[in-house]
Amino acid sequence: MKKVLIIGSGIAGLSSAIECAKRNMEVTLVSPYSSERAQSVLAAGGINAVIDDSNGDSIESHIEDTLKAGCNIAGREAVTGLCTEAPNVIRKLEKWGTVFSVDEKDEIKRRAFGGQSHIRTCFCGASTGKQIVTALVMEARRYEIQGLINRRLKLYFYSALIKNGKCFGALFYNDDSDRIEMIRADFVVFATGGQNALFGKTTGSTLCDGYVHGKLFTQGVNLKNLEFIQYHPTTLETSQKMLLVSEAVRGEGGRLYYLDGDKRVYFMEEMYGENGNLMTRDVVSRCMYNTGKDIFLDITFLGEEQIKKRLPEVYDLCMKYRGIDITKESIPVTPSVNFFMGGIAVHNNHESNIKRLYAVGECASIYHGANRLGGNALLAAMYGGRVVAESIAKSETEDSSKEDFAKELSDANAGIDELKNTIGNSSVMSIRNSLANIMKTNLGIVRDSDRLYKGINDIENAISSSAAVRCDNRNHIYPIYSLQEILILAKATLVCALSRKESRGAHYRSDYTDTSDEYFL
Repeated sequence: MKKVLIIGSGIAGLSSAIECAKRNMEVTLVSPYSSERAQSVLAAGGINAVIDDSNGDSIESHIEDTLKAGCNIAGREAVTGLCTEAPNVIRKLEKWGTVFSVDEKDEIKRRAFGGQSHIRTCFCGASTGKQIVTALVMEARRYEIQGLINRRLKLYFYSALIKNGKCFGALFYNDDSDRIEMIRADFVVFATGGQNALFGKTTGSTLCDGYVHGKLFTQGVNLKNLEFIQYHPTTLETSQKMLLVSEAVRGEGGRLYYLDGDKRVYFMEEMYGENGNLMTRDVVSRCMYNTGKDIFLDITFLGEEQIKKRLPEVYDLCMKYRGIDITKESIPVTPSVNFFMGGIAVHNNHESNIKRLYAVGECASIYHGANRLGGNALLAAMYGGRVVAESIAKSETEDSSKEDFAKELSDANAGIDELKNTIGNSSVMSIRNSLANIMKTNLGIVRDSDRLYKGINDIENAISSSAAVRCDNRNHIYPIYSLQEILILAKATLVCALSRKESRGAHYRSDYTDTSDEYFL
C-alpha cells in the first residue's frame, strides 16, 4: 500500500487526502491545527463551474476567462482540465454534504464575479469555504474510521527529507514533545497555503507564513511567479487584520465610489461602464489606489431584507467588528493582500522538480497566471487534490528504506537545542513587523526599481539580524527556526518583481508600464 504524507489540512489538503484514500492509499494528514482553523474557512464568495448553459455560458468561456484574467501565462492544458472538471467538482461537493444556496426550483444559485463573461459562481451564502471544509471533514472521517487517513495535529513542518532529487518524507517539530520527529512516506504533498505573514496584516491567516516555501527553496525546490500577489480590492480594516468584504457584494450590485465634496464619484463605472465594479481584482485595486481617495462600497439600495438574506455574513462582519450597518451605511474599503499566484513550481500533475514531492492549492503555482479569477481558488484546491491522487496512483513506488536520515533527525534536534540557548539582540516579532513594513512599502500595488532595490537591501539587513535572534519562548521554538527562511522567501519575491521588467496582471511597474510578451510571456 502506498504511503502518502499530506502537509496542510485545508480544502486542498483534505481533497488530496480523500482522493488518495479512495484509491486505497495510506494517508498521514499533518497540520499544526484542525481543519476548522485553516484559511479555507475564510473563503466567502463562491466556486466557479459551468453547471448550466442556459445563459450562453460554456466550459470554453470559463477556460478563456481564466486565461485572460491570468494575462496568458497560465498553461492552457492545465486550465482546460480545471474548468472541464468543475461541474463534477460541484456534484461531488453536493454528494459529500455541501449546502449550496438554491433557487425556488431547488437549483444551485450563481452570482456574478469580476472578470467573468457569464454568471457562473456557485455559493453557500457568503460562507462557501466554511461549508466546503465542513463537508470535507465529514467525508475524511469516513476514511479515518477505515484506517486509511491518520490525522496528526500539533506538528510544524521543519524540513523535507530529500536525497538524489527525490523526497522520502519530512521532519516536524512536535509541539507536545518539544522535539523534532520524522515521518517517512512514498510521496509527500504540500497543501500549506500562501505567504500571508510576509505582509503582516492581510485578509488571510498568519498561520500561512511562507516558511514552507522558503525552506523548500533552500532545499532545491523550484519556485515561480512570486511577484504576482493579488490585492483584494474590498477589505475592511480592524486592529488585528483585514477582513474580506466578499466580491459577492459587488456581484449583487455593490458600487464603489469616492467623495468629491458632497458628490459621489462612481469611478469604476465612469472608466469601464455599468459593469465596471466587476472588473478583475488587479484592475479594481489599481484604480482604487490611483484615485488617492478614501473609497466606499455601497449596497444599501438592495434593502434590509435582501441584504440580510443574500449577504448575512457580510452584514454580521461589518456590524460586529466596525459597528457599520450596511443596510444604511456604505462600507469603507481598501485593497489588501489576499492571494498568491506564485509558489512552488509544479507540472500539470502537480509534481515539483523534486520527484515524489507535490504541491496543491495556493502553495502551488499553476492555474492562475498573473492574476487569479475570483471563484477559481476553491475550484483549484478541490481539483488539484484529485489530480495529485491520480498521479500518485499511476506512479511506481520504490524501496526507500536504504535511505538513512538518522543524521538529519539528530542534527535537527541539536539545532533546536542550540536555538533555545541563543541570547540575541533581536526579537522575532520585531523582525517580523519590520518585514511586513518592508514588503508593504516596497512591493505594493504599484512598484518601481528604486523601491524594489531598497526592499532587497532592507531584507538582507533583516536576514543578518535574524542570525542573532533571541528565544523568548523556549516552549515553542517554531517562530525562531522559521524566521530566516521566511526572510529568504521575501528576498526571492522582491528579486522576482525586480526581474520582471513589465506590467502584467497583479504585477504593475510604474517604470515599465507596458506588457512585453516578447521577453516575459
